[in-house]
Amino acid sequence: MKEEKNKKEEKLSYRQLERIVRGFSNHRRIEMLELLKKEPELSVIDVTRKLGINFKTASEHIRRLAITGLVMKRSEYTSVRHKLTARGEAILKFLRTLE
Repeated sequence: MKEEKNKKEEKLSYRQLERIVRGFSNHRRIEMLELLKKEPELSVIDVTRKLGINFKTASEHIRRLAITGLVMKRSEYTSVRHKLTARGEAILKFLRTLE
């Protein structure tokens, strides 16, 4: 019984890892992570301008990064600012090891 519980916990852990990997498994999201490392506290509008992409696209990518815990959102008056979390920075370091 205890062994079954441990296997379930392992599966949850693997699923959580999978969710994180899917969170950054897109060239545009990796580009956003790099941008937010260099320039934290950007709004979605700032990101769209700096990367030359559509607002809706940028918003969806940032949403996915936030869900996976790679980006943190902070409200500032009428806008929302974004910056990397410790997990986001660790992912960037990991990705650099693949180069």
